[in-house]
Amino acid sequence: MGETSKDALIFDQSAGIERLLEIMRRLRDPETGCPWDIEQDFASIAPYTIEEAYEVADAIERGDWPELEGELGDLLLQTVYHTAMGEEDGHFTFQSVVRNISDKMVARHPHVFGDESRDKSADQQTADWEKIKAAERAGKAQGGALDGVAVGLPALLRAYKLQKRAARVGFDWPDTGEVVAKIAEEAAELVEARDILTQAEVEEEFGDLMFVMANLGRHLGLDPEAALRSANAKFIRRFEGVEARLAQIGKTPEQSDLAEMDALWDAVKQAERS
Repeated sequence: MGETSKDALIFDQSAGIERLLEIMRRLRDPETGCPWDIEQDFASIAPYTIEEAYEVADAIERGDWPELEGELGDLLLQTVYHTAMGEEDGHFTFQSVVRNISDKMVARHPHVFGDESRDKSADQQTADWEKIKAAERAGKAQGGALDGVAVGLPALLRAYKLQKRAARVGFDWPDTGEVVAKIAEEAAELVEARDILTQAEVEEEFGDLMFVMANLGRHLGLDPEAALRSANAKFIRRFEGVEARLAQIGKTPEQSDLAEMDALWDAVKQAERS
């Protein structure tokens, strides 16, 4: 493809993914590209990839569909970025990545693309999916039950996934009541640790409590990461409500006190429920 046709592709709004791939090639061109883009590598781009995934989740949480369209584009750009670098280093290409995930989805859905029956429950489909994934891990010499749970996941989400994996092989509390009892035990240990142990030991006890809290979420059928994200959003919404009510009387939080702000917090909560 000549330079003229490449330029035409870059400005062709109907060209789809090929346009984006060519834009990335041009940005990474060592002679004519963008200096910042040329300097990047997998490690430097990875934090942006994680950030964009969270921004997608945030747009979904808020039901902001125009925003979601833009965030999905930002997330797609991350894939294009990584595959461009992979192609430059001879590891893989965008097309090989697409082929890989396409093959995987076909292999993991024999009830859609193969000769297996679709007449099964969602739970059975999930169980079958996990069997296929276990076989894939075995093929990659990942024999341990916890192998393949990404180290780079947010800690709360990784705890949930580790516990889920362990539960598949029978390492799990049989009912929610035992998890709640363990939370009470860990909370008591944390209170004790606060007074008599080192900061490192207090951190360890706090981590134990967080880990069991993630397990309680799993037993309740909840995603702890999503639950905490919702709690964060609720806190922001209510605190902004407190700020707004303070502003109505000409004050800022710095000019208020805990008692006043706590009363306004309760008023905001009540207004939400009414």
